[in-house]
Amino acid sequence: MDETSARSNKPGLAVIHSNRMEMLRDVLVTWLTQNPLPPLEQETILVQSNGMAQWLKLALAAPATAKIPGCGIAAGLQTRLPQSFLWQAYRAVLGSSVIPEASPFEKQRLQWRIFRLLPELLTKDPISFAPLHQFLETDQDQRKQHQLAYHLADLYDQYQVYRPDWLTDWLQGKTDELEVDQQWQAALWVALHQDIVVAGATLSRPEIQQKFITELDQTAPGHFPALPTRLIVFGITSLPRPALEALHALSKHCQILQFVQNPSGHYWVDLLEDREQLKVATPRHPRKTGTAGHPLLAAWGKQGCDFIHLLEQFDVPRDYLARFETIDPFDPPVNEGTDINQVPLLTQIQQDIFDLTPLPEPDNKRQLDEDRSIRFHRAHSRQREVEILHDRLLDAFEQPQRGGEPLRPRDIIVMVPDIDRYAPAIEAVFGTLEPSDPRYIPYSIGDRKTGAEAPIAAAFEKLTDLPNARLTLGEVLDLLEIPAFRQKFDIPEHALPLIKRWCKDAGIRWGLDGAQRQATNQNAAFDQNGWRFGLQRMLLGYAVGAGQAWEGIEPYPEIGSLDAALLGPLKQLLDTLEVQLNAFKQPGRPLEWVQRIEALLSECFDLQNTEALALEARVTSAMQQWLTACEEAAFDAAIPLTIARDGWLNALKEEGPAQRFLAGRVNICTLMPMRSIPFRVVCLLGMNDRDYPRTQAPLDFDLMALSKKRRPGDRSRRDDDRYLFLEAILSAREHLHISWVGRSARDNTIQPPSVLVSLS
Repeated sequence: MDETSARSNKPGLAVIHSNRMEMLRDVLVTWLTQNPLPPLEQETILVQSNGMAQWLKLALAAPATAKIPGCGIAAGLQTRLPQSFLWQAYRAVLGSSVIPEASPFEKQRLQWRIFRLLPELLTKDPISFAPLHQFLETDQDQRKQHQLAYHLADLYDQYQVYRPDWLTDWLQGKTDELEVDQQWQAALWVALHQDIVVAGATLSRPEIQQKFITELDQTAPGHFPALPTRLIVFGITSLPRPALEALHALSKHCQILQFVQNPSGHYWVDLLEDREQLKVATPRHPRKTGTAGHPLLAAWGKQGCDFIHLLEQFDVPRDYLARFETIDPFDPPVNEGTDINQVPLLTQIQQDIFDLTPLPEPDNKRQLDEDRSIRFHRAHSRQREVEILHDRLLDAFEQPQRGGEPLRPRDIIVMVPDIDRYAPAIEAVFGTLEPSDPRYIPYSIGDRKTGAEAPIAAAFEKLTDLPNARLTLGEVLDLLEIPAFRQKFDIPEHALPLIKRWCKDAGIRWGLDGAQRQATNQNAAFDQNGWRFGLQRMLLGYAVGAGQAWEGIEPYPEIGSLDAALLGPLKQLLDTLEVQLNAFKQPGRPLEWVQRIEALLSECFDLQNTEALALEARVTSAMQQWLTACEEAAFDAAIPLTIARDGWLNALKEEGPAQRFLAGRVNICTLMPMRSIPFRVVCLLGMNDRDYPRTQAPLDFDLMALSKKRRPGDRSRRDDDRYLFLEAILSAREHLHISWVGRSARDNTIQPPSVLVSLS
């Protein structure tokens, strides 16, 4: 690296604002091209989603043109999530001997430590923990204790990020601001801290953060070679204040480039209700006087404004202004001199948001004249929503496009509030057409849970709940549809119709036998119509044909010749289910549960094909993470299936397989943060009242919600979803499609759309 590049990559923080992701991308690619790192050194990029990381990689890999910069290759890139990167930075600065690879205050480890400590604390200090004692006094199977521990671990995890000052005060005995019925939260945190100190760890996340910042402030640059030379923070629209403080401290040792999407080139804090809390004396962007601003930005921009306000407290533009051609590469949606009434309505709205232009008076509303840039659709069901979408996309492919470039599937994104609710309708509409059909549209569904995406994962989930299963005829036959399960018992696929007919005709309905039925339903303790009874009828029929009944068992005579060989595998299957059922009925310690799950996988699945091996890898990884968390929390008590099962299934669902995004097809996914990647066509389905914005009631003991003292940077589902909707509007380049279930399929009554659709 030459001397010029070395000067360009000197430490410091630079914040680049733009209203368009394409402009931020171009500035980033240009900077990386002109200021390369030394050979073999990786670029570190912080993003909020894999989709954004993929989009950046494609931009770097693209060849450079006269209009768009590119590197022609994307290599040596390391994309990370912010919190994951910061923890590794803590270890790089403070040392791996001080900071473990995983924090004992991490949520899963905290959950099992709380689960272990709660009974002891309720006994030792019944007065302080009286509210918890009242909740847990009717807890017969520890499920309430488990759920409480889960929610408390999540809450303390949020406190460590958003209220570290509270936790510090509680350790120092400063609890005067807590209500009497909430004093137990401070007492529990002190108990957790003491328990972890005894185990050899002394630092919580707030303490690590403070020590990390102090160490960086007191040490000369270049002292920590494990830190990256350059750190890029791209397109993240929300970070808590402690994370920004850590990045600011890091900027003294490495170059940090933060690329921020800003809806407007003007200072727009004045539009918000709590503007007095966010105002700054000398804002980076100019104020626009004499305007009330755009109502959509005022109503939906709270989250983005909070983040920009926090950034301004650390941003010093004069320190880096001379190193860039521009630090504010804003690109107005409408070129200067263009008649605003001659551009599509979607572009008009984007320009009005950019300029903080208020809505026109009713007498001066613009004429739409067959404007097709924004479409609203009411449907009678989710299935009909997807059918309308499919028709509209086919129509869009046939229409002449702006600039003459044909519309491609990869130019379209479809987002819904809950992908698992829409996936069946999407498969039914998009997935039933052959590729040779002219109506076929290539598509990919992302963000689906593991169980919803892979049938074998759903089968595994059912098998881990055997003690609570009815084992109906349909449930067991569904398991036989899974190749890895069927092959384990040497049952060929062509034999399934025959087995189904035998089981149905033999009178099998549900239940393994009378004992298993009685455990499920006290009033059904009889063998008839169970799996064992049906198998006995089949075996007796094979032995005696249409003979006399034997000990109350009527023979089923339809089995003969070589087909009878299927009875052996069928009996083996039932024996295996019984063994696993009996094992899962007994409480067990974490290690015992791991061994039972490993036995279930090996006994019930033929772990040879790719799908089965992938399931085994995910399950094994999830189980080992859960076991490690329990061991580090010093938890080794016997727990029932209902508690143990949640431990590994939650981890399994969170992990899941990698989702393909930007793979050359229509991208169908969940509406979630950092889906603000620009697309020519943006489609929002499921914009129903009460479905979006999504509601998430706070816990009764969430002090951040109870205090009503909101701080800039705090997250809320309501503000998140409103800003996501605004980002979706701003990221659509040519068409915006919005639909909802607007009429009842039962009586055709009108169903209201989301309040965001009503406002727009």
